[in-house]
Formats: sequence, structure tokens, C-alpha cells
Amino acid sequence: MPRSSVSIQILPVVEDKERMFGIVDEVIEMIHESGVKYHVGPTETTMEGDLDELLDIVKRAHEVCHNAGVASAISVVKIITAGKRDTASIDEKISKYR
Repeated sequence: MPRSSVSIQILPVVEDKERMFGIVDEVIEMIHESGVKYHVGPTETTMEGDLDELLDIVKRAHEVCHNAGVASAISVVKIITAGKRDTASIDEKISKYR
């Protein structure tokens, strides 16, 4: 499949805000280590690449939360595909705002 975009907002269900931020940092590090192109925003991280690989990263984001001892995690996911052509890149979407 051509390049797709997936945005994820991961919400580990914990009482302590600092612990939540720490787990989200672990998820972002996992995304970084995956090698896909990504952009961190204030409420979500947007990735671009092969859809199957990106959906696997979403699954792994939940695994990171559970490996950190979280009983429950919620994610809000947005997926953009464009059929037989690539979606617009992250750079194309936000370059005029930089």
C-alpha cells in the first residue's frame, strides 16, 4: 500500500500525571526506534509509512503501556490512506507553519 498516515494519542490509565507522561515518553521512544517518520504534537503523534507497519506500532504502543504495569490504556487513532497513491507527507502538511 502507498504511504499512509496514522496519528495516535495514547492514554495510559494511571492516577499520577507524571507517571502517565513517562509512559507516553516510552511510547514515543518506541516509535522513534521503529525508524518510521513521525512528528510529535501536543496531543498526538503522527507517523507516516506502510499502513501495516503503522498499525503494528499502535499495537506495540499498548504493549509498552501494559509492560509498564498499566492495567488499561486507551488510544485515539486517525488513519489517512489515499488508495493507489501516497498521502501527503507530514512535511507537506505542516511546512507552512514552521
